[in-house]
This record gives sequence, C-alpha cells and structure tokens, in this order.
Amino acid sequence: MAPSTKTVLIPIAHGTEPLEAVAMITTLRRGGADVTVASVETQVGVDACHGIKMVADTLLSDITDSIFDLIVLPGGLPGGETLKNCKPLENMVKKQDTDGRLNAAICCAPALALGTWGLLQGKKATGYPVFMEKLASTCATAVESRVQIDGRIVTSRGPGTTIEFSITLVEQLCGKEKADEVSSILLVRPNPGEEYTFTELNKTEWLFEDTPQILVPIAEDSEETEAIALVDILRRAKANVVIAAIGNSLEVVGSCEAKLVADVLLDEVAEKSFDLIVLPGGNGAQRFASCEKLVNMLNKQAEANKPYGGICKSPVYVFEHNGLLKGKKATTHPRVSNELSDQSHIDHRVVVDGNVITSRAPGTAMEFSLAIVEKFYGREKALQLVKATLV
Repeated sequence: MAPSTKTVLIPIAHGTEPLEAVAMITTLRRGGADVTVASVETQVGVDACHGIKMVADTLLSDITDSIFDLIVLPGGLPGGETLKNCKPLENMVKKQDTDGRLNAAICCAPALALGTWGLLQGKKATGYPVFMEKLASTCATAVESRVQIDGRIVTSRGPGTTIEFSITLVEQLCGKEKADEVSSILLVRPNPGEEYTFTELNKTEWLFEDTPQILVPIAEDSEETEAIALVDILRRAKANVVIAAIGNSLEVVGSCEAKLVADVLLDEVAEKSFDLIVLPGGNGAQRFASCEKLVNMLNKQAEANKPYGGICKSPVYVFEHNGLLKGKKATTHPRVSNELSDQSHIDHRVVVDGNVITSRAPGTAMEFSLAIVEKFYGREKALQLVKATLV
C-alpha cells in the first residue's frame, strides 16, 4: 500500500442496509482508499436487510487496535442498533474523534451511534427522516441536507443519498479532483433529490401473475452497487427477486472486491420462467456474455416478448453482441457506447423500449431500478419508494 493511501473502516452487522454499505465500499475504493469491511458479529458473513447477504473482510474484534483515516457507519435496522451497542466500535470512533480524524454515518447511524456516543453535541448533522427527533435529542442541530459536513464529522440521510455521501468522503480524504473523477465514472445524478425520470418508447404493459418473478444474475467482477440497488429496491417493492450466480460458487467477488452472495446458482433456475431478467454491469458483463445458459434464457425471454434489461456494459456485451437489441433504442456505459449499432439514445440515463430496459452506470442504478418498479406496479408505487429511500 502506498504511503499516501487513505484507510477506511466500514463496520457491518446483521440488519445493515446493504445498498448503503456496498455503495460506500465501492465508491471509496474507486477513489483509491484502502477499505476494510469489518463484521461486528462473531462471523464475517452477515444477513443484511432485504434478504441480502454480505461477507466482511475481517472481524472487528481482530482490528480494534488499527488506525484509520475514516470510520464510516452504514444504517439499516437492526444493524444500526448493533453498531451502537458495540463497545469496541464506540471506543474506536471516540478515539478517532479525539485524534482529529474523520468519522461519518448515514441513515439511522448519526442519531443511534454518533449521537448516543456524544459526538454530535453542537454539531450540524442529518439523518433518516424518522430519526431527526432522536438526532436533535443528542444536542445536535438537526438539518435536512442530503449530506452535511461539520468539522471532522460527515452525515447523510439514506440509501438514495449514499453515492453523494461517498463522493463527499472521497473529497474529504483525497481531494476534489479525485472526487470529480469518481463522480464522472459513476455518472452521479446532476440533480439529486429531483423526481426521477426515464425515456420510454413503444410503451408496452409489463405483465405478471400475483408477484413479479425477477432474476438478477451476478458473476465475478459484476458491478456491486448496480446489483445491490436492483435487489434492494425491487425487494422493497415486494417483487420476488432471485440472485443467481454464474459459476460454481454462491459467493462472488465484484468489480470493486466487495463480496456478494447469491441465493442460488444459475444452473438451478435455468429452466424456470421469469417476468424479468435484469443484468448488472461491470466486467462481469463479459462473463454473462460467455454463459451459454444465460444467453439462452435471454433469447427465450425475447422470443416470448417478456421483459429483459441491463445496465452499464451489459447492454453492449450481452444484448448487442447477441442480437438482443435489434430494432431497439438503448443506452449503456460511455466507455462502450460506441459499440452500440444505434447510438441515438446513449446520453439518456434510463431507456425503456417496449420490453427492453437499459441504463448506464452505478450512478443511474437507482433510477433504473425505480423505472422497473414503475413498469410493473405504476408510478405511485415507485414514488413511495423514492420517499422511503430518499432518491
């Protein structure tokens, strides 16, 4: 590790909000930070919210004497309560504060952890809306900013503000130039907090019986934030989402070395029918493209006029290269957009053309997921999730 590399600790627990944790891990690693994900439980595997499993790099109990440039706490319940009650973590965060190093927290964690530990007295701080009263009771000045910096403490509100929060942390650690570089790669929303939109052509009703059955494949080098955003948002909408791993292991290491855990292997569901098959991106898209079973499933989906979608590099590597975008408008990541045969919509953040939905990057993943919710359930349901996640 280079002497100038900044070190970051992200503790996780059962009931941690996975989208917050994963977006922080991946964004900070893109910024060049050496990020350690530490479980405060007795094992490295944790059951995060929405049925999503995460695997930490280490146990917190093994690194309590380590020093970090930044400690950042994700939210989620009961994970936030568990972090608050973890005495070794409390001691580390308090020492961090005493030594003048950065602490940060999002969602319920500013109120439950930093506030309870007495670190927000006289500080401006923000958090998840239902915790604002609790935040004020800790002698903090509760503000409704999406991201709030006060001295060496940075706070934020919820899943939909996590990338902005993480970019701010990159800037605090590594400077504005690096933060702007990461922001441009992620395609961060230019208007955070404004109502999401998407481009739709050849409007088609997406049908399902009882509950949408949705398949989200993952592979080595899949983009973690895109994958988890899809699963998190669609499960919040009460869709039945199956995470299926390409290969022989349920545990997959993503493009930013976050560890993801599938529900099943793709082989186990290759003969099943789904209302939607939707692919995250990253370099894992090339693994999708070389997976004959997945490509066959997508071809059958297209032949049956059933929805399929992809984000980032997947529209090019999987759809374009297999003839699944014929006659369709689509978007993709800027780095590969020159490989689309029809480039008329490459600057659009989310494009729906009939039964095909495509999007661009981690920074568009929430809009992409919400557009899917809208197609299945209607805009009112999607806007309820916007409010719940603070997109």
